[in-house]
Amino acid sequence: MDQNSMTPVDWAKRPIMEKYADFSGRAPRPELWWYVLALVVAFIVVGIIESILGVHRMIVGLYGPLSTLLWLATIVPSIAVAVRRLHDVNRTGWWVLLPLVPECLMMVMALMTAGAVAAGGGFAAAVGGLAITGLLGLITLVGAIVLIVFYVMPGTPGDNRFGPNPYGIGPDGTAVPAE
Repeated sequence: MDQNSMTPVDWAKRPIMEKYADFSGRAPRPELWWYVLALVVAFIVVGIIESILGVHRMIVGLYGPLSTLLWLATIVPSIAVAVRRLHDVNRTGWWVLLPLVPECLMMVMALMTAGAVAAGGGFAAAVGGLAITGLLGLITLVGAIVLIVFYVMPGTPGDNRFGPNPYGIGPDGTAVPAE
């Protein structure tokens, strides 16, 4: 499909319908952002339905079954479109791990702190653990901001190491610049 004639709905469904687990190539900005908007709307609708049905906190006291199913169904295309978007700005897809690694370390540190306090470590263990957990939380926040900056940057004009220009070729034979 010609990208110039795609509607927002076409952009939103492309990561699921056409490129579900495609981690190669490039994704232009509309593909990522229309997909993200569609996911936000879908989660809001599912949350409302779960609240009406009274099942909104059935799983681990936090999530409803419908939102869990929606999350499981969309995690792979969400990561794939994020990786392809990073490819469009000539970055490796491994950047998606930037906020996740400190987040995982933060969870481990919180569990270790709770264990140390429970074992009689007292106030010092709690303060030390909270300080490290807070620092890891700050690193996670900075990593998320860096990713958002990459996602909003215009794509590399022309071909790059991850594939051809997703914006196409103009009538004069030159690459269409990124929007």
